[in-house]
Amino acid sequence: MMRKSQRHLNRRDLLAFGAGSVLIASSPLRSFASQAELEQARRELFGDRPVTEGRVSLTLPPIAENGFSVPLSVEVDSPMTDRDFVKRVAILSPRNPLPLIAQYHFTPQSGRAKVDARIRMSGTQSIQAIAEMSDGSLWSGSQETVVTLAACVVL
Repeated sequence: MMRKSQRHLNRRDLLAFGAGSVLIASSPLRSFASQAELEQARRELFGDRPVTEGRVSLTLPPIAENGFSVPLSVEVDSPMTDRDFVKRVAILSPRNPLPLIAQYHFTPQSGRAKVDARIRMSGTQSIQAIAEMSDGSLWSGSQETVVTLAACVVL
């Protein structure tokens, strides 16, 4: 008859496991993107084109009690015709682990350039939405929200 190999946890193994857990939990890991990572994400999305403030309305609650599900609404002022429409909207965060939260694509058939969603936020921050128009111009809007219980925390 074959016996399965059994391993018992002894005191030495338990102490080593506990010490390792304490070291991992106490190490200072970043849970947000750096400013350089935010700028790099913006460059990867839109190149070095200038971004003009306006035409983008971003709505967030002034205070979010829970960063795990924060309502967000983005609307871009555009006629959405074949000659003048919103191609895409990118939502960027300076404090989340990844700076690009979401990206939405539109066509003239979309009718309106509006998005309602829920996002995760890693603490109080200013979220930015950048809209790329069919003529290549970039427009932005931003809003700050105070988050009392942060999401996106790395342990």
